[in-house]
Amino acid sequence: MSKIKRIEDQQTEFKESWRDDFLKYVCGFANAQGGIIFIGVRDDGEIIGIANAKRMLEDIPNKIAMTMGLVVDINIFREFEKEYISIRVKPSVSPIAFKGKFYYRSGSTLQELTGIALEDFLLSRNHHTWDSLIIENTSMDDINPEAVEYFIRRGIRFGRLPKSMLGLSHKRVLSNLKLINDDGLLTNAALLLFGKDIIKYFVGAAFRIGRFLSNEADLLYQDEVKTCLILMPDAIMDLLKGKYLISHIRYEGLQRIEQLDVPEEALRELICNSVAHRDYRGVHTQMKVYNDHIRLWNEGGLIDGMTTKSLREEHNSRPRNQLIAQIFFLAGLIEAWGRGIWRVDKAFGEAGLILPTFEESCGGFMVHIPLHNQKTSPQLTPQLTPQLTPQLTPQLKSLLFTLKQQKMTIGELVQKLNLKDRKNFKIRYLRPAIEAGWVISLYPDIHNHPKQQYFLSEEGLSILNTIALDNNHPHSAN
Repeated sequence: MSKIKRIEDQQTEFKESWRDDFLKYVCGFANAQGGIIFIGVRDDGEIIGIANAKRMLEDIPNKIAMTMGLVVDINIFREFEKEYISIRVKPSVSPIAFKGKFYYRSGSTLQELTGIALEDFLLSRNHHTWDSLIIENTSMDDINPEAVEYFIRRGIRFGRLPKSMLGLSHKRVLSNLKLINDDGLLTNAALLLFGKDIIKYFVGAAFRIGRFLSNEADLLYQDEVKTCLILMPDAIMDLLKGKYLISHIRYEGLQRIEQLDVPEEALRELICNSVAHRDYRGVHTQMKVYNDHIRLWNEGGLIDGMTTKSLREEHNSRPRNQLIAQIFFLAGLIEAWGRGIWRVDKAFGEAGLILPTFEESCGGFMVHIPLHNQKTSPQLTPQLTPQLTPQLTPQLKSLLFTLKQQKMTIGELVQKLNLKDRKNFKIRYLRPAIEAGWVISLYPDIHNHPKQQYFLSEEGLSILNTIALDNNHPHSAN
């Protein structure tokens, strides 16, 4: 018994005999990185030979040339009086079809390309990506000028854009970034990054956040972020810090420092990668926040050739959306050279936390983010500290209960609580709740905002989850 000193892999295929249906393997190798097909060899590499090797030397190259227009190298070998042949296929620059279908060699499997996978393959063969495609009937009127200004200022601050960008028109900026064509039409990337209404063109572009208890049936509340991509990471982080995650407060001298249960910059990095690298032809991104972990899922798996293991190894940056990724890099939102996961691991490691894990799930990419080091912090639910927690008065109970499931203005709260004096409400209800960190405002840095609303923080929700309110809630405890 003799064996070939190779195994079946991304560029090697063994077949015991020849059938014309195997021409699709030639197609698959040509559309990928090329490869070799051995005829007369079992799956385990044992050479069993074929009876008509010489005839195949003529028939197979002719069939390949006639069906796909390819020229291949075919050779005959003899081992212990057993003949077998090899068909060496070179990678093709142009997309190759066999009987109207496109095949692609991925790992040790042959895949027929359809739908989005076929679209991406054809675009890549023409040196395009989906985000570079032009959308008809679009113009600069669809662009949010504040988003462009934010990008320019941030890019200059991070040293990735020249200060001269400040003097350019927004159309010139987009043109320099290859986001608009000579006719003034916008690319998919331009509308996603800077569009006034991205949902109008991409119905699944929203980022949805939900707060859960122990399982998906225990949904407490949720939000959707629908702003353009360049502004989305900040909007998501503001929501998480203000409503979904617990900030532990400490003081260094007179300076108040708030620290999340997860390294903030690492969380931002994961969010930015999710926003920049997802497939926007699918459904919305989903972030599920639990007491002890976060699950972040986005449409679109890893680029072909990448694995969850290789993410933590040295690898090149291969973005799905090249234009979007480039803009995120210029704005200082992500790093180039595939260093993002390394930075995340470094931040978690320095904080003494369990590292996030990654998996491909349901046609997309899932990140599991621990919120606590369970080896050293088994207590996952924050407890009230008596010496630091203000007295939970009937007034505060009423306010927390009223805000349990919605945002409300001062006027709405006064009316809901059957109060007459706004000043009394602010002194006895609102101010103590804000100072305790139980209630936060929608516009914390803008006093007297005309649309100012208030809602429960994570601490406030924790109060309601850990302290049973009386059956008769004092809605008018003057």
